Amino acid sequence: MAVTESRMLSLGTAAPAFELPAANPEVDDAGGATRGLDDYPDAKAYVIVFSCNHCPYVKHIEDALVDVAETYQARGVQFIAICSNNTETHPQDGIEHMAERASEKDFPFPYLRDDTQEVAQAYAAACTPDLFVFDANQELVYRGRFDETRPNKGTAHGGDLTQALDELLEEGAVSMEQHPSMGCNIKWKAGNEPA
Repeated sequence: MAVTESRMLSLGTAAPAFELPAANPEVDDAGGATRGLDDYPDAKAYVIVFSCNHCPYVKHIEDALVDVAETYQARGVQFIAICSNNTETHPQDGIEHMAERASEKDFPFPYLRDDTQEVAQAYAAACTPDLFVFDANQELVYRGRFDETRPNKGTAHGGDLTQALDELLEEGAVSMEQHPSMGCNIKWKAGNEPA
């Protein structure tokens, strides 16, 4: 399988705003069928994960991601997963299948559908999974990998992401070395591919 690395958006970048339909709107009390960053004004940090249903790299980290999210949401960090894949070529990533996946894996965070792919473009997302951590002011402090493991190469644990979150929550900044994420490329619609 072809492997794509994240493009490492510049640190300090302001989180692009979005309002997207949730496959699992019942997951929290933010209300309504859509979710955006402004629905979580009290978050101490935000973790945005570009994800999908079928990618083996996503499947590799999925259970550990749920565990990390449960731990850090209890500390005030808001997790949001977004699927931007083209459903014409990958119908398994449609919102109905996303809802099934969120239920099956008991996602503790909203799983959002980016049909236009405008949000993936705004975040310079390139692969699944592609992770971004923003501070309480919605400024980018970490982007990159979940951990160093890969499918069939170790058990996912989220060490890179948790180190970044611990540094942010305890020291107010992230000083660790940051490595690109890697995984399947986002399945772009014709004309939406990054330059």
